Amino acid sequence: MSGKTRKDGRAPDELRPVTFRPNFIKHAEGSVLIEVGDTRVVCTASVQEKVPPFLYRSGRGWVTAEYGMLPRATTDRTEREAAKGKQGGRTMEIQRLIGRSLRAAVNPELLGERTIWLDCDVLQADGGTRTASITGSYVALVLALGRLYTDGQMQNWPVIDFVAAISVGMHGGQALLDLNYEEDSKAGTDMNIVATDKGKFVEIQGTAETASFSEDEMHAMLALAKGGIAQLIEKQREVLTPTLTRVDNVARDRLNKKFR
Repeated sequence: MSGKTRKDGRAPDELRPVTFRPNFIKHAEGSVLIEVGDTRVVCTASVQEKVPPFLYRSGRGWVTAEYGMLPRATTDRTEREAAKGKQGGRTMEIQRLIGRSLRAAVNPELLGERTIWLDCDVLQADGGTRTASITGSYVALVLALGRLYTDGQMQNWPVIDFVAAISVGMHGGQALLDLNYEEDSKAGTDMNIVATDKGKFVEIQGTAETASFSEDEMHAMLALAKGGIAQLIEKQREVLTPTLTRVDNVARDRLNKKFR
């Protein structure tokens, strides 16, 4: 893709460096530290053997999320929301987005009547905390479900898709992938895109911050997002290969036993 080099040296269609550190938290059924440039988020998946009342005796499971930022995740200290006695609108909107995004990755009927809690704690923020939370939560979710499945606590594998998320925006007439904070704060338009490995969109959030955007610009941003998400999913696949291999082996063994 042609275009000017950005201040951090990236091309317009280039992701920031992305790393996953799986099993980052000792006690959680699934956990990962995801680093996207200078944004760092700890994502944990916890298994609760019950569901919300509206799903009681339905045979279906539930995936939900909570999101929060440490006081010094940003340049100035932010008061903990617990100290304020309530969550802010931004926090509630982001955790609902994370929950919706990850529910798209599983078949709830195969989860059994259990809830998977995804907790996303931002250690350091430099743009894209919600998209990093979604991408990291997927890894934590699969790690947790992989443990349930291989331990025999779940008879059917419920994961149906990979899911990842990325930000895009228009800056100086140029479509940019994976905005850091400086770019995001100056972007005329920014979007957060969630999609699956099959190229299907789960959610598209787009806002004209200082300037409206054309249909051509929207398509340019969506194309960038799809390319970035494909790269993120390959990174997810790499870190999850040991877990998915164990799942495949257990599924094969169960099938062989069934037909002996």
